[in-house]
Amino acid sequence: MITMRITAEAERRVRFGHPWLYQEAIQRQSQEGSPGALVALYDRRNRFLAVGLYDPMSPIRVRILQRHRHAPIDEAWLVQRLQSAIARRAPLLQQRETTGVRLVHGENDHLPGAVVDQYDTTLVLKLYTAAWLAHVPMWIAALTRARPMSRLILRLSRAVQDQAAALGAPADGTCLVGRRPTAPILFSECGLRFEVDPIAGQKTGFFLDQRENRRRVGQLAAGRTVLDAFAYTGGFSVYAAHGGAREILSIDASRPALEAAQRNMARNRSAGLSMKHHVRVGDAFEVLEQLRVQHRVFDLVVLDPPSFAQRAEETARALSAYRRLTRAGLAVLRVGGLFMISSCSSRVPAEEFFALVHHSARQAGRRLNDIERTSHPLDHPIGFPEGAYLKALFARA
Repeated sequence: MITMRITAEAERRVRFGHPWLYQEAIQRQSQEGSPGALVALYDRRNRFLAVGLYDPMSPIRVRILQRHRHAPIDEAWLVQRLQSAIARRAPLLQQRETTGVRLVHGENDHLPGAVVDQYDTTLVLKLYTAAWLAHVPMWIAALTRARPMSRLILRLSRAVQDQAAALGAPADGTCLVGRRPTAPILFSECGLRFEVDPIAGQKTGFFLDQRENRRRVGQLAAGRTVLDAFAYTGGFSVYAAHGGAREILSIDASRPALEAAQRNMARNRSAGLSMKHHVRVGDAFEVLEQLRVQHRVFDLVVLDPPSFAQRAEETARALSAYRRLTRAGLAVLRVGGLFMISSCSSRVPAEEFFALVHHSARQAGRRLNDIERTSHPLDHPIGFPEGAYLKALFARA
């Protein structure tokens, strides 16, 4: 096991629950190690602080697993962590009408760098650090014990994909348990049916964190024309249709995603969907400008963009993008219409985001009257400051 001594500030952060130790916080290290090696952290008085996973290729050099007392990091330890995370989600898991749930939310469930999503009986394990690659067999065994499933699929972040082959680890999209799916997986959300591609879809195939915001859009959509920008596979669009929208335009840069959106719309028509649904492939900013020039307006505009700031140096560009997007969305919203915009970037704090949207609206000559500001759902808990990424504003303009 690698041992480390760390700076006083890093010691304070670890003691108070922060899950990351950065490279520059390490004062002394006993030896080098490969990704996934265990690290014991000690304070300035040589007292045990924590055990973590070592990742020599990441600026986050250690991800904290266990604090304050020694414990073996083994299958039994992981099963206990999984059972604790699953218990937190009992209210969701007991709902028969929802079978798409995040079971493990990384650092916020004390399993840093790992996410587990459930789509009906398929589980998807996504790893955001190469440190977990050596422990994939432990994940397989622990998940098999903790949660019934028909299959388990491994997804890797782009950075980890580049390291997996060199480390002899399973590749992105590997089916670890059960048979590889030959068709999209179907699951339920609030009684609606959606397809998901857990092998090639974005993230683990669907954006489960927007469940409650989709439901709110459905509640606001009755009798309205709706624009759904960055629609992906049509989550917001389907909810709007189910809520009684009379016409919907779904915009996304991915043609395959919009084809999936059309299939999702079709499979829910038996649930009462009878409106007109149109799709348009293209960059959302460009399509919004085209609609403005064409004098198209909608009663409800939904803007759910991807993260504009993956790294700290991208924050200024993200703020600029949110300003542009707010103005572009309001330009195609009728006076008195409903406006929803969200951000999934932890680099942009919620209050700064909401203030920016309101300021951008005023610059565009529109005033926003807040209906609701939302944050994380139950299965995406917040356990440390950087874990707070999702925020959405519902307003009348």
